[in-house]
Amino acid sequence: MDTPTRGIAPSLFAYSIFYGGMVCIAGVLGNKQVAPWPISEIGRLFLGGPLAVEAGIFAFLLLVVTSSAVAELHGSHVANRLVRVGFVPLLVSLLLSWIVWMLPPSPAMLPANRDAIQLILGSTWRIWLGGIVAYGVSQTLNVTIFAALKGSEGSRLLWLRAAIASMLSQVVDTLLFVTIAFYGEFPIGPLIIGQMIAKVTLSAILVPPLIYLFVGIGKRLDARA
Repeated sequence: MDTPTRGIAPSLFAYSIFYGGMVCIAGVLGNKQVAPWPISEIGRLFLGGPLAVEAGIFAFLLLVVTSSAVAELHGSHVANRLVRVGFVPLLVSLLLSWIVWMLPPSPAMLPANRDAIQLILGSTWRIWLGGIVAYGVSQTLNVTIFAALKGSEGSRLLWLRAAIASMLSQVVDTLLFVTIAFYGEFPIGPLIIGQMIAKVTLSAILVPPLIYLFVGIGKRLDARA
């Protein structure tokens, strides 16, 4: 006799895989600073100089949208569990990065490629710690705020609930990461302000349409089950 198994919603299965991938790639993308048009323009107009953001924010915003979509479709308790499980690929990817960094490179590697990958993989322990702490706190905060707003006003204004939760969680993420990673190395005030402005702007622009897309895809996946 076959052993009965407990099913999992197709949307939750798909988004769990997607979430794990974004957790791993966010740190890699964060090695590049980018200045998309809204961010560079805001820096020029209000800060009197260039304003950039680490490219990992795009993967991180997808994490925010994914956890919010899971909270919308399956409840905040499931979304918080997804955030906790996300520590597994995060920690494993960091461990593998350290192992690969420690292993001797092949003599056949081009020197430029060897030096570039060693630089990317060789982050300091403070940067790693800052990323872990900022991930756990900000993602949990995002789900908590999103669920609290839904509890107060119901299922309406999905875009507004997601945007507010994302913007507030990004502020906390910036405070935690920059402080843990760079406090004492140089004055971090300008960096924190610039990163907050950049991340809040991107959250306001990208999260509202993406949350409708993710929730819509999730509903369609579950309807076909």
